[in-house]
Amino acid sequence: MLNIIKNYKFWFVVSGIIMLIGIISLITFGLKTGIDFSGGTLSQIKFEKALPAQEAVGAELSSAGFEATLQSASEKSVIIRTPPMEKERHDQLVKILNDKFGPVTEEQFTSIGPVIGKELRRNAAWQLLLVSLGIVLYIAYAFRKVSKPVSSWKFGISAIAALLHDLLIVVGVFSLLGKFFDVQIDSLFVTALLTVLGFSVHDTIVVFDRIRENLKTRGGYDLGQVINDSVNQTLVRSINTSLTVIFVLLALLLFGGETIRYFVLALLIGIGAGTYSSIFIASPLLYVWHRWDLRRRA
Repeated sequence: MLNIIKNYKFWFVVSGIIMLIGIISLITFGLKTGIDFSGGTLSQIKFEKALPAQEAVGAELSSAGFEATLQSASEKSVIIRTPPMEKERHDQLVKILNDKFGPVTEEQFTSIGPVIGKELRRNAAWQLLLVSLGIVLYIAYAFRKVSKPVSSWKFGISAIAALLHDLLIVVGVFSLLGKFFDVQIDSLFVTALLTVLGFSVHDTIVVFDRIRENLKTRGGYDLGQVINDSVNQTLVRSINTSLTVIFVLLALLLFGGETIRYFVLALLIGIGAGTYSSIFIASPLLYVWHRWDLRRRA
């Protein structure tokens, strides 16, 4: 049996180091936002002939004065992201590619202004905040009959702490990816974060529910022992559930194509972090909080 409560300091230190790296990266580098949040244009261009090297396309656009980021979309298509520009300038970009690399077809074109991008950022922040608040209220209500030795609202706060842990890890990793690999975040990234919130809290509630049931039948036992036994009773289920999802995400990451690669990567990191936090962070946090309350009262 894994003694999770006994070694809680180790789990907290591991998470603390990872989160600290992410926080330092966020403060230093920030997140590299895509056109959804910063404004700009996105064009998906299909080449009639073979797809030229991205370096060649990028060099050609750069020599013409375009600030562009390229990403492969398929065997003959490339996605070109640029800052906001007028239609005449956009038509010039397509003409340059057509003249240099042969006939091209524009399969998709999206333009988002800076004002809309700012509004999307604000809406994304509100979504995350409201979802987190809803989770706290739901858990507090679901565990309302638990009062001793841990009150119901502490279950909700501990779950949110675990969720913040998961989000910080995902956001921190993407901050580093943006700095060193030019990875941009977009609205799909927010979708991934919301999905991670749902999956992680689901895993945490399973563990908390077992703790609640054991507290009813083993009220005289030490809380640390009850929590440790509860986590071990749900450990195999949590790992098996997460591995099933992770295997699917790995397949999508390897074979799903460029357009969803970083969306899948965010899910993969978040679900891995969520599985870890539901076992090694959320439940030990209940125990530490309870001990702190006892010392404070004494």
